[in-house]
Parts: sequence; structure tokens; C-alpha cells
Amino acid sequence: MKWLISLETDNDPISACRLMNIFRRKSVKIATLTLAAQPAGFAMMALVETPGLYDNLSAEFNLEIYARLYDVRDPKGQVEKYLRMLGLWDRRLDAAGTFSKGMKQKLAIARALLHEPKILFLDEPTSALDPEAAMLVRDFIVELRKEGRTIFLCTHNLDEADRLCDRIAVFKTHLLVMDTPDRLRSQLFGHKVVFHLAKAQEDMATLVGKLPFVHEARTIDNKLLVTLDDPEQQNPDIIRALVGAGADIQFVGELRHSLEDVYLQFVKNA
Repeated sequence: MKWLISLETDNDPISACRLMNIFRRKSVKIATLTLAAQPAGFAMMALVETPGLYDNLSAEFNLEIYARLYDVRDPKGQVEKYLRMLGLWDRRLDAAGTFSKGMKQKLAIARALLHEPKILFLDEPTSALDPEAAMLVRDFIVELRKEGRTIFLCTHNLDEADRLCDRIAVFKTHLLVMDTPDRLRSQLFGHKVVFHLAKAQEDMATLVGKLPFVHEARTIDNKLLVTLDDPEQQNPDIIRALVGAGADIQFVGELRHSLEDVYLQFVKNA
């Protein structure tokens, strides 16, 4: 399964509904799954930022209405399944209008999944939710991921995108770039590892800089900052070289750029 996230700019909002309409009109290949143009709402479904529930009706009746609209074979069974999965079963008879924003968002997610769509578009699924509700929604998205669904997450929440998504797509009037978060970081900034030393000496940077896989090595205070391609494979060689030169290594960490850094750099260069 492949995940994508569209990162929006203020002057070019890429909404879940816009993406969904593109897929409805055309035959589109996603990962290894090929879908021809589909009737609305069957092969795919969108969760928009505003749930749009019937506030005066119970949570259960809200879902039953949509289950029948989607021609679900076992409406009551599917409704119960997702109400239980999302922790709403005990509130199933309560009016949707009495729910908190987080509970309404979970109910809207349940509605989007009633007919088991292969592709799901989520538009700002945790927008304006409190931390606990946002965590519940994220955990549920992870569970959907395990089921092998293709999920498009449209969001400005870059930390959430970094945690949830396998692949990142950046838009500004058009697609700028698409790849895994780590590859995007590497493409812009490379891999930088910080070796914290008891006492750093300038000749240590010279020593490490002579290794064939090191692009740059420099000291800052008692830290040795090294740019390289594959830290997991190459760090041990650097450690051996430093220890052999008498360095006392306190600990090693990777200098990791945020996804915000990545996003801003691509948009700036566009």
C-alpha cells in the first residue's frame, strides 16, 4: 500500500474532494491497484474537514442512512462494527449534535468506511481536535493502514504527515515533488551526524574528512558534525577512527531536519 500526503499552500488548496473528483473521472493507477472510473462513493470515499452530520438524529441512525445510500449488504452489522471500533457504541443512541468535535470526527470517519472503500481521502482529519481526540484519530488511521487501504491525507500539519505517511507530495499550483520523507530530507540536506566528544580537536575533523564516504566534517565546540550518505552503515567506521585517534565519544545523534524545513525549501525553490 502507498500513502500520499498533499501539503497545501495558501494560494493553492488541494482539497480531498478535488483529488477525489479527478479519480472519479479517469482511470488511475495507484501503486499496484488499478481502478477504472467509478460511480461516486463506491471505490473511494472522502472525509472533508466539516463532518456534515444530521445533528438531531442518533449516531446509529446517521450511519444507517448512509449505509443504505451506499447499498451496504449488512447495514446494521457495518454500523455496529465501526461504532465499536471507534469507541462510540455506548453513545450510539445519542443525538450527533450532543457529541464533541472529536466524537463527530470519529463518527464521520465511520461513515466514510461503511462500504469498505479501497481508497480514502482524508482532509485535515485532526483539525481543531484536542490532543486526546487527535491521537485517537491518528491511531485509527494507522489501523486502516494495516488493512492495506490507499490513503490520501491532505493536511497542513507537517508533524502529523511525518508520523503517518509513507510518501509525501508537495503542491504549489502543481506537483513539486513526491518521495518518502527521508529521501526528501536527504535530497535537500543530506545526512548529518553529530558526534559529541569530551574534547574536540581540529585534526579530528581532518581525520574523519579523509574517509572516502564523508562529504564534510567540521567541529563546533566539542561536537564533530559529519555529512555522509548512510549513517547506519558508515557511523561505525567513523567511531573506530575517532577512538583510534584517542577521542572520547560521549554519544552520537543524527541532525534531522523537520518536514517543515523540507516543505519550505521546496516551495521557496519552486
